[in-house]
Amino acid sequence: MADTSGKIRVIVAKAGLDGHDRGAKVVARALRDAGVEVIYTGLHQTPEQIVAAAIQEDVDAIGLSVLSGAHMTLFARVIELLRDAGAADIVVFGGGIIPDADIAELTALGVAKIFTPGAPTTDIVAWVRDTLGSRRAA
Repeated sequence: MADTSGKIRVIVAKAGLDGHDRGAKVVARALRDAGVEVIYTGLHQTPEQIVAAAIQEDVDAIGLSVLSGAHMTLFARVIELLRDAGAADIVVFGGGIIPDADIAELTALGVAKIFTPGAPTTDIVAWVRDTLGSRRAA
């Protein structure tokens, strides 16, 4: 087993019926190229599968990509499952087709950051490093 004690670990997940993962793969690659350990779940994962994988993989964060319009339900369920599992310390962030009007509500639910279409990968990488970098160093 590789020593990953100093690396930031992130799951990039595609939940629900959304079958478009190009953006998620671009973000996963940008994070990987920046030295983040990335686990990509693949398409059509349930919130239960995503949370189980996050706990099993001992990740610092879940990056959830939602293009289907089900963002309110999917993000809320992932956060609920993390709390129920005693893993609320796993940071949840995400992106996709999410209306500006919903971002404040998602933040109130506990989503740490939402990246909308066109967000530069450099901004996503910088946010992940700034937000999660100290967690693995401790």
